[in-house]
Amino acid sequence: MRLLVLGATGSVGRLVVAQALGRGHAVTAQTREAARAAALLPGARIAAADPTDVAALTPLCAGQDAVIFALGTDRGGPTTLFSDATRALLSAMAQQGVARLVAITGVGAGETRGHGGFLYDRIIFPLFTRHRYADKDRQEALIRTSGTAWTILRPAPFAATPGTAPMQRVTAIMPTTRLTRVTRDEVAAFALDCADQGLHLHETVFFGHGRA
Repeated sequence: MRLLVLGATGSVGRLVVAQALGRGHAVTAQTREAARAAALLPGARIAAADPTDVAALTPLCAGQDAVIFALGTDRGGPTTLFSDATRALLSAMAQQGVARLVAITGVGAGETRGHGGFLYDRIIFPLFTRHRYADKDRQEALIRTSGTAWTILRPAPFAATPGTAPMQRVTAIMPTTRLTRVTRDEVAAFALDCADQGLHLHETVFFGHGRA
């Protein structure tokens, strides 16, 4: 498969690239920092481009079978990065006839808010991530109304280990649903499974491990 990864040097994006190459895919890795990406992502085609620039993204989409959106930010204040980048990407994909999109957002988007466990819901979300998830809600709305063959993935809070509880993949969130951890490796693997196997078409999936 020919795959474009947005946010390829991020903590999840670089794992997506490495695992995709391990599966035999040809990967174009979008980044703002080409020199850093070349060292981090051996074997990928490095493409330095502003992810919010339609003109920059359009040639990167040419010939791709799928796009994985793994863009992130460490900024705590209000942002429009995710919606701006998604708007640009959807236009570029349409111009190049690329249909398949797997977008990684996270817990805190939409109805997952309040379902990430005490620490995340009461401390991390209100103090550190609420602004980015306000924009991820806008991002998800753009994706759902696009003409793409989309999948939206909302991973649980990141952790170094998955813990002992089994992995859950939830498309209908109940009041008692709590998913408190997932590793970045697991997120990358699931995103690739969705891209190369066509899983969860037009579905939004909350996934991770609960408490054992």
